[in-house]
Amino acid sequence: MKPVSQDALADGISDLLPRIETALVHACQFSAHCPERLGDAIRYSLLAPGKRVRPSLALMAAEAVGGSIDQAMPGAVAVEMVHAYSLVHDDLPAMDDDDLRRGRPTTHIQYDQATAILAGDSLLAMAFEHLATAINDPLLAYRCIRVLGKAAGPECLVGGQAEDLAAESGGEQTLERLEAIHRRKTGALIDASVAIGGILGGAADEALNTLYQYSCPLGLAFQVVDDCLDHSASDTEMGKRTGKDAAKGKLTYPGMMGLSDARRYADSLISQAIAAIDVFGNDAWRLQWLAGFVRDRKR
Repeated sequence: MKPVSQDALADGISDLLPRIETALVHACQFSAHCPERLGDAIRYSLLAPGKRVRPSLALMAAEAVGGSIDQAMPGAVAVEMVHAYSLVHDDLPAMDDDDLRRGRPTTHIQYDQATAILAGDSLLAMAFEHLATAINDPLLAYRCIRVLGKAAGPECLVGGQAEDLAAESGGEQTLERLEAIHRRKTGALIDASVAIGGILGGAADEALNTLYQYSCPLGLAFQVVDDCLDHSASDTEMGKRTGKDAAKGKLTYPGMMGLSDARRYADSLISQAIAAIDVFGNDAWRLQWLAGFVRDRKR
């Protein structure tokens, strides 16, 4: 295992971000058959400034199991496409009705609702096309498509969003229901990002299971922290409207546990995630770094 310098540990993502951005730009170049306005809306949605947590997780997971960044890049691009699609659709008036995302007008505000819906539809389709065409090994492509399709579907991401909307209308207000929502709405795509990175990095089943023991608490912690920030941070800090969830009666961790207990819960989840990947040693230093980033993030 290679030694990791303290300087490197201070930032585990900066060298990955330019490579992710280049791959995303390359993946959304279209022929004349794509209407210009639609292509612009797709790029506006996908290339908006963001943390790139999910594609970074795919690359970091591949590295942790002995693979390379290049091997995992098709998976990184695909999961970010699905994430971008989900944000475009979640922001629509019929869903969460947001007008600010990543510090910019949401896609349906910048363009219009119909164009935003079509841009989201396009990104979802593009994700699977990208896996099928950018991964040379057909079996690996199949495995990644299967993982991402499950994560993006009605039992996971979409189902979690549906249940989240339903919770605004009442029903049982329990921590178990809240966690069931967010293990699907937020956690499933984080699980898929890590799993796809592991698959493309050549992980055996035991290593993939270890990666899941990392991603499962990490995905939940990401949402807990997000809820805490929505409760305490400003619109400018977050790059999106804050305080809306509580105003709409949504289930949130600070609302159910109190802000201090929610933050402690996030800390315990991050500790679980970091402990799970101890078996990978220094090869997992980026995954360890990212867990700390999720815990400490301010936006």
